[in-house]
Amino acid sequence: MRVYLASPGNQLHAHLVQEQPVLMSFAAWKPFLAQYMPTWDRVLIDSGAFSEINSGTAIDGSAYRDWYTPYEDRVDAVAGLDNISGDWQQSLRNYERYGGFPTFHDTDPPELLPDLIDIARERGNWIGLGLKPPREGKEDFVRRTLYRMPHDLHVHGWALRRYRHLSRLDSMDSTNWWRDAMKIRTMPLMDHLSYGEALEIIIKRYARWQPPEVQEQEEQISLFSQEAN
Repeated sequence: MRVYLASPGNQLHAHLVQEQPVLMSFAAWKPFLAQYMPTWDRVLIDSGAFSEINSGTAIDGSAYRDWYTPYEDRVDAVAGLDNISGDWQQSLRNYERYGGFPTFHDTDPPELLPDLIDIARERGNWIGLGLKPPREGKEDFVRRTLYRMPHDLHVHGWALRRYRHLSRLDSMDSTNWWRDAMKIRTMPLMDHLSYGEALEIIIKRYARWQPPEVQEQEEQISLFSQEAN
């Protein structure tokens, strides 16, 4: 399982994530980041649609497409401009107009998933799984949705690290890695660290992280078979 570190916010962040997977968001893009992108191990591109909920500023789909096009052949994948507030029809229009792989949300009707799977097969075999905040307490939805995902698709869980124990999540992203460094400096015997040193510890933790033991696929099949009966 791969964990992408979300959009560096400054030059220190961008420098320290050299040789690490990075999620680059259009909403967080700054021109100076262009010089650092070649130093990152892998890159996943995202529109930053979540920022629409936080800031109220809509993402310009045409500007997003124009921005990511030069990088399209050099990154792992490009996420489509989705609407996570519940307007799945708008998401479909965006995927058609602006490209990128689709994301299935807990706000979407269940019958939409097969259509998104078809789109995913046309967009590099990637599909996203997203939860409208709050994301806690939704493991049942995540399990059921992952069970419906074909195994030849790469499933990316948007900010779903709390569900990393579940199988079939191929990658996810960490949105708070640089905030965790601030927390480290408040721990006993850690107050002597600079912010940069604390960041290095967090980044090494992600680089060395291995997914915990997941339940066997047969157990999941048995679970859902029992529920279906």
